[in-house]
Amino acid sequence: MRSMHIIRNIVILVALSSVALVTTACPEKGPAEKAGEKVDDAVDKVKDAVDK
Repeated sequence: MRSMHIIRNIVILVALSSVALVTTACPEKGPAEKAGEKVDDAVDKVKDAVDK
């Protein structure tokens, strides 16, 4: 019974470590994020043009 508890804790630790690694491993922006920023810039330009 105790060994099951230890194994469960190890599995939880590995899973949490994997999630932390995956979420912090990619500092570069992906294509979707770059496209979203371009859309945001275009919307800002349109708003500026309408305000003038």
